[in-house]
Amino acid sequence: MDILDDPNRRFFVSDFLRLEVLPKPTYRQDNEEVAFMKTVLDAAEHISVSDRLTARALELAETYGLTALDALHIGSALEAGVDEFVTLEKRKRAMFRITGLPLRVTSLLTDP
Repeated sequence: MDILDDPNRRFFVSDFLRLEVLPKPTYRQDNEEVAFMKTVLDAAEHISVSDRLTARALELAETYGLTALDALHIGSALEAGVDEFVTLEKRKRAMFRITGLPLRVTSLLTDP
């Protein structure tokens, strides 16, 4: 919540993030989680899907061994020009091997 409440941060989201975080709680009828996620998503700036973003994601996936969705997330972040990509993924994921790009990947999880 400290990150979400930080007035010095701007937030960007793509339709890929919506697709990742909304279907399961919607299906489970977890209205509290759906409301929270929609509030966060609606308050952020939107990154549009484009052919350029998809091509960049493919290049990232091939270069760093990313899964399709991780590549789309990182590609979206690069399209938005962010300097930090914040995730709840574990640090063992391929996205943490990314080097030489103008963004850092930060996990909110503490590895065991």
